[in-house]
Amino acid sequence: MSHLEDQKMARKVAQLVAEKGGRTFYVGGFVRDALIHRENKDVDIEVHGITPRELEGILDSLGQRLAMGESFGIFGLKGYSLDIAMPRKEAARGQGHKDFDIFVDPFIGTQAAARRRDFTFNALMQDVLTGEIVDHFGGVEDLKAGVLRHVNDESFAEDPLRVLRAAQFAARFGFRVAEQTVSLCSGMQLQHLPRERIEGELKKALLKAERPSIFFEVLRKMEQLDHWFPELKALVGVKQNPVYHSEGDVWTHTMMVLDEAAKLRDHASNPYWFMLSAVTHDFGKAVCTEEHDGVLHAYQHEIKGLPLAETFLRRITSETKLIEYVLNMVEYHMKPNTVAGARSAKKVTTRMFDQSVDPEGLICIALADDRGRITQTPATDHEAFLYERLEVFKELMTRPYVMGRDLIEAGLKPGVEFTEILEYAHKLRLAGVAKDSAMKQTLAYARQVYEK
Repeated sequence: MSHLEDQKMARKVAQLVAEKGGRTFYVGGFVRDALIHRENKDVDIEVHGITPRELEGILDSLGQRLAMGESFGIFGLKGYSLDIAMPRKEAARGQGHKDFDIFVDPFIGTQAAARRRDFTFNALMQDVLTGEIVDHFGGVEDLKAGVLRHVNDESFAEDPLRVLRAAQFAARFGFRVAEQTVSLCSGMQLQHLPRERIEGELKKALLKAERPSIFFEVLRKMEQLDHWFPELKALVGVKQNPVYHSEGDVWTHTMMVLDEAAKLRDHASNPYWFMLSAVTHDFGKAVCTEEHDGVLHAYQHEIKGLPLAETFLRRITSETKLIEYVLNMVEYHMKPNTVAGARSAKKVTTRMFDQSVDPEGLICIALADDRGRITQTPATDHEAFLYERLEVFKELMTRPYVMGRDLIEAGLKPGVEFTEILEYAHKLRLAGVAKDSAMKQTLAYARQVYEK
């Protein structure tokens, strides 16, 4: 069901609620985004002034009611994405994101209902029937000024996830975080948050922001990098060779690379994994940067950064494929610019792409790495060369090649030696050897292997 159909249903609900003396409001991001002319397909409404039983009766008359959080006063209708809620109070009983007691109170009033929301622009309400904007906390002015400001000191501090939400919203909207909000966030404890929620906010920032660097810059200003992002914090103050990195320390370079990567993320096979590769690509510089004869070097940082990247990734996720992807990208992120600078032979670039889990993503991470710096040397953009070689690799991969079943049909049996023989056949494939010839060479090689 489209969000336009959801809005039509919202009006039907609002009309029936009004007949019983209540009012219905659009709330949250839907109102915020409408005011700044951004599309938001998540339609949320809040029903005031009638009892939960009366709301249930209204919804039952309109379709199949869904109890999405009935004890919390949250409902839906089958076939619609519309979220229908009643005003509620929350009381913290712990330090986690979900450690709250929740009470439905349909007669609490709009100001009290809005006070429980995180930021002023999310506390905006709009009457579904009249279009009236209800703004108790200056959300409209903050939207105009591009300021992210919390609503209430006490309620805001009860949910530590809001620290991450502040950074994420600042990145997505390019807003400045109010100093009072920064100060409040600096004193909040994040260690009890589940990693899924941390990753959720990180993912939004990396995929929805034009400048994801703002997410981390805000957390740095709030002094909130220590628990979840210590490997990034370790990059602050790590010097680089000014000939190649006049932009400053490794932190600054990483932030610049992130913003360049955001311009290229849609070319990767998985944009989120790709952006995590940009975050972690230079972690190794924190442990291997050294000065020799007055010159700074970070030899093998792409290798020495792998354990650091893995530690970081396992802190926020257990997704094996994600971790494998990012580690592969970190390990090889230097190669594209190196081979392009040397104008290496096709066999070199073919082998590089074959080693990569995402050849085009590898090109993009290398381009972002190169563009995310200020250099005193003449810079050459390697994009054309790398994409030309990628097409060579792709064409090569479309040609018929010797597969395992071909070898089995020829009489070979799977086993330890079989893996070695397949690897030999793969080398012939990368060399562009025609399948018939490759089959003969592979069988000859197999005889040698079995004779050993």
